[in-house]
Amino acid sequence: MHGDSAYGLWTLVILNSAIFIFFAFSFAKPQTKTDWRSFGAFSAFIIALFTEMYGFPLTIYFLSGWLAEKYPGVDFLSHENGHLLHTMLGFEGDPHFDPLHIASNVLIVLGFFLLASAWNVLHKAQQTHSLATTGWYARCRHPQYIAFIMIMFGFLLQWPTLPTLGMFPILLVVYVRLAKREERMAIEEFGDAYRHYMESTPAWIPKLNNLKTSTY
Repeated sequence: MHGDSAYGLWTLVILNSAIFIFFAFSFAKPQTKTDWRSFGAFSAFIIALFTEMYGFPLTIYFLSGWLAEKYPGVDFLSHENGHLLHTMLGFEGDPHFDPLHIASNVLIVLGFFLLASAWNVLHKAQQTHSLATTGWYARCRHPQYIAFIMIMFGFLLQWPTLPTLGMFPILLVVYVRLAKREERMAIEEFGDAYRHYMESTPAWIPKLNNLKTSTY
């Protein structure tokens, strides 16, 4: 794929966005307003990503002068050269098999695995009006948000764009604020039980010991 044929493929934008959003939805199963906010933020990131990947290469047009001067003779409107980090870091060959893309795929797959595992525990706890403290919730307090962050960072490794690079830190702040809001609500509902959980379980960096099976 070269030149303009690599972009303007809006069917691929819609199809890929729908697949990843539906995939995340099938794992996350948002129910509360907070669930929908976190899922909506993730969906906006995915749509922005695939819009630039197959629709309109805003980042490449914006940086076209610098790219043409720095990398003369490179057709950045071809899909392969659209992997900017691949070209800028001097990797050769198919960008889909460079170290960045492999690391990206690993992060995305692990992120979806974590999302599925975490939300399964969370929703069972919501149904029984109890604390989610087993599975990944025994290692950290916000594994569902860590999963979304892993997936988004994975996509940034293979296809960084100005909009998604700008959105990423904003979404980090959004997820941190949502996490704090959820914790205030949990303290109101569970009181000392949740405070004890906070004292024994880190918020963001998972513990490396064995998963717990008990609840508070």
